[in-house]
Amino acid sequence: MTEVVVTGLGILSPSGRGVEEAWAGVLSGRSAAAQDAQLQEKGTPVTISCRVPDFDADAELGRGAKRRLDRFTHLALIAAKEAIAQAGLSEDGDERITEVDADRTGVLLGSGIGGAETWEEEYPRYLDKGPGRVSPMFVPKMLSNTAAGTIAIRSGARGPNMTVNTACAAGASALHLGRDLLRAGAADVVLAGGVEAGVTGLSVSAFAQMGALTKNPDAAAASRPFDVGRDGFVIGEAAGVLVLETAEHAAARGVTPLAVLAGAGASADAHHATAPPEDGGGAILAMRRAVEDAGLPLTAIGHHNAHGTSTPLNDAAEARALRAVFGDHTDRIVVSSTKGVTGHTLGAAGAIEAIFAIQSLREGLVPPTANLVEQDPEIDLDVVAGAPREVALEAVLSASMGFGGQNAALVFTPA
Repeated sequence: MTEVVVTGLGILSPSGRGVEEAWAGVLSGRSAAAQDAQLQEKGTPVTISCRVPDFDADAELGRGAKRRLDRFTHLALIAAKEAIAQAGLSEDGDERITEVDADRTGVLLGSGIGGAETWEEEYPRYLDKGPGRVSPMFVPKMLSNTAAGTIAIRSGARGPNMTVNTACAAGASALHLGRDLLRAGAADVVLAGGVEAGVTGLSVSAFAQMGALTKNPDAAAASRPFDVGRDGFVIGEAAGVLVLETAEHAAARGVTPLAVLAGAGASADAHHATAPPEDGGGAILAMRRAVEDAGLPLTAIGHHNAHGTSTPLNDAAEARALRAVFGDHTDRIVVSSTKGVTGHTLGAAGAIEAIFAIQSLREGLVPPTANLVEQDPEIDLDVVAGAPREVALEAVLSASMGFGGQNAALVFTPA
């Protein structure tokens, strides 16, 4: 079986910009959630969010980027540029791919919503000013595949270019499918990951109306995965891009891999549009398939970066799923949810959490779950709280679940 390795990482997260800063942010255990002035102005039912700090698209991507591209594409481009540079795919950190065959370099991104900000800007214009005032840029800005396409335009990557939407599992699903493109010989290198910029008045109101968002008025304490007081997630935005390539290809160009994407699994709950089954049945299948795909014994998994959304149903179901898969070994798996810091970044979550899982593997550190004060007694897991924990790791598991009952799980091992 063709071994697929990770050679570059790029991230924009509420916990920080760039891998080093974002990783330090989740290790701190301090939530990035804050009152959101834009949401307050719109009068949304919930006004707490986790945004990428200090981001100016025009300053970072060139004048006119705000006008031509939606925010989700802005975030994806910056994350991709960092990943390209770390993997040595370009000269002097430029975003243009020159050091590998661009015809054999693919892009595969996940996004649950796509251009949410563009929809929200253009629809009132259509209603108030008429069809003739709708921007001609509306369609290319809002399409969920625009981020992947624009990365290709700016980087020159002419290999397979696709977008996957499995809701909040999309980032992990993209990594799974990117790995499979490499195994199939359809590409030598794939930029894979996820992006979301869904912190808008309409989407926040919709999530609030369905009861998915926290009602906690204390922003810093609102995202609290696995805590007995959790009552919903805090919405966030992010982008995470990983450079995947075959181990043979990486070795031929003299690049030292960061980790091996050893296993991937996917499944459907076939249960409900938004709620997981109580026993976590779909998650069980995805986790089990990922470990089997990696060819590892269950006892090899030492850390689980949990989906851990801070919702009552998800956290309990995920805990039951983990124990169903790993049995008594569950007690020796160190668990953390980085969403306590980042909030729930929807389609980007699986990608940024894969990056955090790789960082845990490389540094032997598992970040704490922010705001875990009193663990729910029904969640029978060893969840890290308070401070990072040093753990020698042979393999790590990262799992994601999405509306529609779609599940994805990834296993990473040392390179």
